[in-house]
Amino acid sequence: MSAKKPSGEQQSGVAKFFGAFASRAAQAAGRASTFALATVVVVIWAATGPLFGFSDTWQLVINTGTTIVTFLMVFLIQNSQNRDSAAIQVKLDELIRVGAARNSLVGIEHLTDEELEKLRKACESRANAEKAGDDSANAAGRRARRAAERAAG
Repeated sequence: MSAKKPSGEQQSGVAKFFGAFASRAAQAAGRASTFALATVVVVIWAATGPLFGFSDTWQLVINTGTTIVTFLMVFLIQNSQNRDSAAIQVKLDELIRVGAARNSLVGIEHLTDEELEKLRKACESRANAEKAGDDSANAAGRRARRAAERAAG
């Protein structure tokens, strides 16, 4: 009698395999040599056009090939972007948690679009108010320095 892995562990193994595969495929797809290979394939396909009389089958070959590659690459690229986004989110959350920023911002990626927009506007308003305050403080500081220079001079 063989011990069978629970389905959660199997899914974890599949997820790990897919993540590793997607990462390697995305890296390979982004190389200049991969672009060059794709260009060579298209050039060869175009050069064989007269040989096949620019037939429907000749056109179908490139259309089918590019459609399949595009379809598969969408999933690989999305997987890579999801992992990158999640990693960046964890890093930002940790910086917020240990820094002077408001801890209430941790986890805001789970808010609705409307809630995020309200929060963005509130942050923008605070930043503008702080900037206006800094400008006022800088102007007051300049006036105080000039007054001190006049008094000293």
